[in-house]
Amino acid sequence: GAFLGALVLLAVWIGPAGWYPLVAAAVGVATWEVVSRLREHTYQIPLVPMIVLGQLMVWMSWPFDTRGLVAAYVTAVLVVMFGRLFYHGRTTPPQNYLRDTSMAIFVLTWIPMFASFAAMLSLISSDGVPGGLYIITFMLCVVASDTGGFIAGVMFGSHPMAPAVSPKKSWEGFAGSVVGGSVTGALTVSMLLQHEWWVGAVMGVGLVICATLGDLVESQFKRELGIKDMSTILPAHGGLMDRLDGMLPSAMVTWLVLSLLGG
Repeated sequence: GAFLGALVLLAVWIGPAGWYPLVAAAVGVATWEVVSRLREHTYQIPLVPMIVLGQLMVWMSWPFDTRGLVAAYVTAVLVVMFGRLFYHGRTTPPQNYLRDTSMAIFVLTWIPMFASFAAMLSLISSDGVPGGLYIITFMLCVVASDTGGFIAGVMFGSHPMAPAVSPKKSWEGFAGSVVGGSVTGALTVSMLLQHEWWVGAVMGVGLVICATLGDLVESQFKRELGIKDMSTILPAHGGLMDRLDGMLPSAMVTWLVLSLLGG
């Protein structure tokens, strides 16, 4: 944990040249974890092309911003749609085409698409505020949301939010996440980014909602596959995707709000 934290801080300090490789590496590992688990459960999804397409989406967002991301995403979807037709060759009809194609597009959206918004946070700058502070704002809000939710859930959690998906998620924990995320958002946006505090509070609430739903999505994903963790790559934490599940969708909301602030 300390090593990963130091690595993130170093990447933030370097700027896009440090942050983009870190995000791209995380996308590659997370895609490998998810696609590998799917392939173990009979899904016919090509591993190497999915990793390459995910990298294309992340890196195209650096020089061309959202235009590059959209172009790369559409290209990736077309490759998946057309490539799956001939997964077993020209003479053998595809099996489970709709299932596998839909799942591949879901993975492309879930990991590299959302992660690209986290990468693009490093490109925001306005009125002398460096892009690194936008990343720090995002990270602090995520940490505050997780911490507030954990404390409130452990101390007061008694009303399950979605017991059929994740029995441990409680409304009390969600309330703690909202408090932590909105307060931290208000403080960081006003003190670090020099904008109105209420904008940060609204951003924090949106981030918490997306992070919570992201956790539930991954819980359902693992429940349907019958697995506990995406991998064992991080001792005592499971897989990298087990740590990114809430951060990925919340990065989109954070980028949307902060990019508007940064112009």
